[in-house]
Amino acid sequence: MSTLVAGGQKRTAILYQSVIGKKIIMAVTGFVLCGFVAGHMVGNLQLFAGPEKLNHYAELLQSLGGALWAIRGALLLAVGLHIAMALQLTKLKWEARPTAYVKKASIASSYASRTMIWSGPIIGAFLIYHLLHFTTGQAHPEFVRGDVYRNVVTGFQNPAVALFYMVANILLAIHLYHGVWSMFQSLGVAHPRYTPMLKTVAKGYGYVIGIGNVSMPLAVLAGLVK
Repeated sequence: MSTLVAGGQKRTAILYQSVIGKKIIMAVTGFVLCGFVAGHMVGNLQLFAGPEKLNHYAELLQSLGGALWAIRGALLLAVGLHIAMALQLTKLKWEARPTAYVKKASIASSYASRTMIWSGPIIGAFLIYHLLHFTTGQAHPEFVRGDVYRNVVTGFQNPAVALFYMVANILLAIHLYHGVWSMFQSLGVAHPRYTPMLKTVAKGYGYVIGIGNVSMPLAVLAGLVK
């Protein structure tokens, strides 16, 4: 039994150290985070249904108690692994090509793929600010614990904050577009026959997340949500 366990641990270590293994970990954690982003957006869109709906949604989450902290822990682990794999893969890529091309052609790559290394850290910084702004309140001067609707509205009434959220969520949408497409490739779900469809799915997901998240600060700024 111990031999089987040791063999399994060895195979896991080998997979983790390989480029393919790192890409698979990135894909799996990316899938988990994509699901969270979509669910989080759907919940937050209840802002348009009024204070009772949004605050009830927040209360429902808080009622989960220990389960909520378990979910948060799993998401934190997924974020940490995703970032770690991204940094390690980038390091391996730079080590494999220490000298940059004199003239770099970007015909085959998209803007999203070329900016993944920069959009990732920016999104990470945005996530920290978002938690301090709407979850703990340290970055929200008018934060009222328990009144999520009021916190969102007063927060987005500040044009600088609303603009920051919109820019960050546009970057998130671009990041997700390339990330979802890369996830399909890393998991081996790629074939010339249905590659165009997978790209369309990835692009559509990015658009939905971007438009959904940007609509909230934009609606508050426009006075449609008060």
